[in-house]
Amino acid sequence: MRCKMDCAALTDVGRVRQTNEDQFLIADMNKSMLVRQTSLSQDDHTRLFSGSQGALLLVADGMGGHAAGRQASALAVQTLEHYILNTMPWFFRLQHDEEADLQDELKSAMEACHKNIQTVAAAHPEQRGMGTTLTMAYLLWPRLYVVHVGDSRCYLLRSPRLERITKDQTMAQQLVEHGVLAPEEAPQSRWSHVLWSCLGGNSRQLSVEVYKATLMVGDILLFCTDGLTAKLSDEDLLRLLQQRGSAEQTCQRLVAAANDAGGSDNITVVVARFLDAHSPEALAARAEEKAESPHKVSEAAGAIGVNEGLVNAGVRK
Repeated sequence: MRCKMDCAALTDVGRVRQTNEDQFLIADMNKSMLVRQTSLSQDDHTRLFSGSQGALLLVADGMGGHAAGRQASALAVQTLEHYILNTMPWFFRLQHDEEADLQDELKSAMEACHKNIQTVAAAHPEQRGMGTTLTMAYLLWPRLYVVHVGDSRCYLLRSPRLERITKDQTMAQQLVEHGVLAPEEAPQSRWSHVLWSCLGGNSRQLSVEVYKATLMVGDILLFCTDGLTAKLSDEDLLRLLQQRGSAEQTCQRLVAAANDAGGSDNITVVVARFLDAHSPEALAARAEEKAESPHKVSEAAGAIGVNEGLVNAGVRK
């Protein structure tokens, strides 16, 4: 069975904030060759591309106030892009015995973001303390690797079950794990917006978590900042993700629901739906891609055959 990924993203300032400090990225990674001169006919194509080497999907939620938060999240995404393109040896078809190396590289990429933000903040006193969350997936079908710092989230819907893949790095979550708070009390706790780990910021420690999963046709991935999850429960997310529609329509539904619930923070979502490449939905999604929507990526994992498988300090957002 061949898989088609229908993917879209949407960010919104919300109903209260004046600026948007969130970021997102959807990227299809390919090897390329720039042909400068040749005696062969290349049909006027001077750049040649290989098949997909995987896809990147991420969301980031900056903190630090006004321009500082936005700069922190943007700097993290830019540093990550640079690291992957120039440092990380991802130009290969991942083998099982190379998974540990990949996970180490993903952690190193996050550490590079952390150091870069801290360096920039140290040089500009007005930006000291700026930081960001970052939740990113590297997808090489059917394998999924999620690298995570902060309290943005990644969910996997394998109907009828919605699984939260990541764990919030907040003081509230630690209190839950130590039995001080009940899970249902955490969202309303004053500690729910205090991070004990983030990129940059005044965090005394950086904890990069990596999660693995094997995707299947029919799965849906959701990446989101806490502007969504502060207003919508997991039950709300399940209901909205199960409704019919494209990834773009699903993003619009999610953001609208969070705004209808108050929209007290910036809201950013990335939705990826994994369809049977020959299904009517996949064919419709492929037709829509011809419109060249700027927030979509075409077949980010390719049409590839499916292989059936408490702390001393915190940063307040």
